[in-house]
Amino acid sequence: MTGLTAILACYNEGAQVEVAHREVCAALGSIEDLELLFVDDGSADDTLERLKRLAASDPRVHYISFARNFGLMAAITAGFRYAAEPWCVQLDADLQFPAAETWRLLEAAERGYDVVFGIRRERRDSWLRRAGAAGTHWVARHWLRIEVPQGASSFRVVRTAVARTIVNLPTANSHFVAKAPEIGARYTCVPVDHAPRSAGRSKFRLGRLAGDAFELLFGFSWRPLNVMYLLATLAAVFAAMLALLGFLGVATVPVLATGSVLMSGVSVACLAVVARYLHRRMLDARPRRLYYVREANIPIAPEDLLDGGESMIGPPRRTASLEVVS
Repeated sequence: MTGLTAILACYNEGAQVEVAHREVCAALGSIEDLELLFVDDGSADDTLERLKRLAASDPRVHYISFARNFGLMAAITAGFRYAAEPWCVQLDADLQFPAAETWRLLEAAERGYDVVFGIRRERRDSWLRRAGAAGTHWVARHWLRIEVPQGASSFRVVRTAVARTIVNLPTANSHFVAKAPEIGARYTCVPVDHAPRSAGRSKFRLGRLAGDAFELLFGFSWRPLNVMYLLATLAAVFAAMLALLGFLGVATVPVLATGSVLMSGVSVACLAVVARYLHRRMLDARPRRLYYVREANIPIAPEDLLDGGESMIGPPRRTASLEVVS
């Protein structure tokens, strides 16, 4: 049997890591080469201390601790890069996807797929999160012609070599679900159960939902920009006609004022879309790394370490001054 790395990103999950460890071991412990790779995303609570205790008692447990909170995608990227086994499953430490459901994804992967996405049968999230995700995927597929599995979640089994290809693409775009079809990875979707969070508080925020939507809609298609080109051209023609009518005295002052307001709205919308694409390009070109690791119990590449792998040397200490004898 080939090995599996279970990647669990953690951010202030001190009350949950032992629970997650027990469930993953109970569900997947029959796999001979099982690795549990916890990625601590700069937690401010006792998450790291609990992970160290788990690692001391279970040799299958490895951990990576970030220098600060770099975000979920950074944690998942590190997990895929440092996974030791040929297959990975991405799980949430809050156990909203039961670890036992991993077997459904693994069975599908046996049919030759590189990526198997879990799709929730009965999603237990808030209506806003459900509607936002479904609407974003629908717009991406039907309006922007972006190949994205409808309803695909963060619960997925991935061939590790393919996962590394995806996360190492030279782009800051974090949308894994759209990147997999883009590179030609063979993928499928499998219905899975979805459970309410077992402990702690959800880290979901409306801003994150909007950010994910922008990453997808503006990161994989030029159509929004092309639409703005068309709108700007039509607005310019309309403005020229309105100016001519005003010059000839045909258009009244209210009509000219209304047209001016409409032109201003179109201009602002076009500027916002162009700015979004410019922001996307700036993120791709920025030199800093996606994350920095403060400590781990597995070997880490020097370029991923906060101190570049240099040995820790303490600062100079004050010593008693010597009396000079004349």
